[in-house]
Amino acid sequence: MGGTEGGEVTCDIVIVGAGICGLATALALHRKGMKCIVLERSEVLRYEGGAIGIMTNGWLALDQLGVASILREAAYPLLGRKIIWLDSNRQQDTPFMNGSEEVRRLKRSDLINTLYNALPPDVVKFGHQTVSVKLDPQTNYPVLQLQDGKSISAKILLGCDGANSVVADFLQLKTTKVLARCVTRGLTNYPNGHELTPEFVLTIRNNTSVGRIPVDSKLVYWFVSHPWVQTDKNVSQDNELIRQHTLQVVRTFPKETLKMIEDYDPDSLSLTRMTYRAPWDLLVENFRKGTVTVAGDAMHVMVPFLGQGGSAALEDAVVLARNLSKKFLSTATDPRSIEEALDQYIKERRMRIFELSAQSYITGMLDIESTPLLLRFVFNVLRAILFRDAKRHSRYDCGTL
Repeated sequence: MGGTEGGEVTCDIVIVGAGICGLATALALHRKGMKCIVLERSEVLRYEGGAIGIMTNGWLALDQLGVASILREAAYPLLGRKIIWLDSNRQQDTPFMNGSEEVRRLKRSDLINTLYNALPPDVVKFGHQTVSVKLDPQTNYPVLQLQDGKSISAKILLGCDGANSVVADFLQLKTTKVLARCVTRGLTNYPNGHELTPEFVLTIRNNTSVGRIPVDSKLVYWFVSHPWVQTDKNVSQDNELIRQHTLQVVRTFPKETLKMIEDYDPDSLSLTRMTYRAPWDLLVENFRKGTVTVAGDAMHVMVPFLGQGGSAALEDAVVLARNLSKKFLSTATDPRSIEEALDQYIKERRMRIFELSAQSYITGMLDIESTPLLLRFVFNVLRAILFRDAKRHSRYDCGTL
């Protein structure tokens, strides 16, 4: 960290949150020659969620961050997607286009560790929980108050602290919404190999969906999505209760599904309710106050039906660092130039994150069988008008760093 003034630590650029977005943003800034620190509330890196899908657009961003080649060795490419409706005995196969699409499912630990290891030592400050943000009345720079009573003054503050973001609260963004659904996620290891085809298989019965995606020849990522009930809240903190509850939810699914869940990796299991920022809010939110902005889930947490949350966060990192470097390296002491750079970042990202969020929301509403017929009709019309090319979102290129 930088020097102190009256007991207050001062830094040029502070990032809150050492998740995927925070680490990617720090790496992007580092590659552009800008020093920063990352404040992480936990004492170690966190890997909640087991695994994460990275589509073509995400790999383009990882190429810019210089870590794509390492991560490609950690998971093999998926060949396509298969949807199976058990109640109607129907099946839909969608192959991924050869050579033009790259979809892989990475262990979160592989992605996070790779980003972390690419950073200089001591960039991430563990055990530093930010509890509030305010603006210094004299400099108009942000001041972070930490849980231990210390404070940090920053020229630039980037909130990459997830759906429950302290920085988003400072910006007075609208509160996230909750969907009446939850998702259990886990990993299952097959020591002798699983022999599964490298494809995303989604099996649906009634209002419950089970997804299965091989990571490599021995590891499989899976999730179970179903309507939220009060019981889910009661079991969400205990892995064995989550396992038992999930097995009860999928009891009518094929035996291999139950076996996969029974043999889960205890360190990978999680049960969370789906939260999101309303797509229409993303069009009008003020994502900047002074030299403070947000990225990743703090900016645009979305329901997971499109699988673009992680890739969108990687895009944010590249675009944010690109715009900051144009101003900060030459006019680091000029707050107005920094604000202009952040405004340009927000301008570039606003329609992109709106489209991703809207398509994900509409896709989810159409996948949920309990969606009323009238709403289903409206969503089908919107999808036909706005997202006729359903895969266009994955061909997006965020540009060079």
